[in-house]
Amino acid sequence: MSSMNISDMSIKEKTKEDFDRAYFEAMISRIFDRFQGEKDSLLSFSEIMKFVKIKNQSYKGMQFVLIDDIVGSEGRYNDFNKKFLPKRRILRERWQRVDEAHYKDVILPPIQLYQLGKAYFVRDGNHRVSVAKRQGMEFIDAEVTEIYTDIEINPDMTKEDLVKILIENERKNFLEMTNLSELRDVSMINFTTTGLFDTLLTHINGHQYFLGIDKKESVSFDEALLSWYDNLFLPIIKEIEEDRILFYFPGRTEADLYVWIIRHWDELKNKFGQKIKISDAVKSFKNNYGGSTFGSFFKWLSKLLK
Repeated sequence: MSSMNISDMSIKEKTKEDFDRAYFEAMISRIFDRFQGEKDSLLSFSEIMKFVKIKNQSYKGMQFVLIDDIVGSEGRYNDFNKKFLPKRRILRERWQRVDEAHYKDVILPPIQLYQLGKAYFVRDGNHRVSVAKRQGMEFIDAEVTEIYTDIEINPDMTKEDLVKILIENERKNFLEMTNLSELRDVSMINFTTTGLFDTLLTHINGHQYFLGIDKKESVSFDEALLSWYDNLFLPIIKEIEEDRILFYFPGRTEADLYVWIIRHWDELKNKFGQKIKISDAVKSFKNNYGGSTFGSFFKWLSKLLK
């Protein structure tokens, strides 16, 4: 056996050892993070882009990027943890090929990144980032496209931090679009998950449509907005407060429950007919998903959020 083959065998064993250690560390990190109630996943570029407004974008060309500033991925955010350690054994073959190139001093193509604020997200090259970070490299060659949005993102943000910022941004956009804060008390309109302000707009538009049918004339958005708030949103919020339903759903808000109750109401109407009252839906929701039925509720909620 030639010395070259011996060397190749040694490198293959080394890359196998590198992956095994990285995978094991990712597994331990996941256990500790769950125990501490934290998330170990990368940020999802696609999820962020659903809830921000793009102002502009520009191609920045080749840059030397600090690896610690790479905090997310476009398509592989479930494959690596926030330290870019591999979370799945299926990544082994490709990861080891990249690691082998490192040991053989093979120059690989630059990765491709999106830049949002001061943070970077991998468009192509997740395995290369993972190996580079594992090998102790601080910087990596990257082809960068910067996207300018209406929120500021920095590399120190956790997933929870980002969700809060996205929700605040959605709320700001909703209030600017509807001008509701100038007309009614909006202190109760707060959510714990993204996307629900769009749900409110859907409710308001639907209310506008049915209000027009009842009145047999065109109804403006502003008229429908106040009618929705006074005759749908506020009555449900008052029932939630009077029955102290929020007590059974720690960490959630009145507005969260409003959305879930509306969904439950639609389910009841589809099952039992359109004459089901909203007050009946509130009581049914409490009886079915409150109190000692947390398991049933979260099973139901998980289906809604799929």
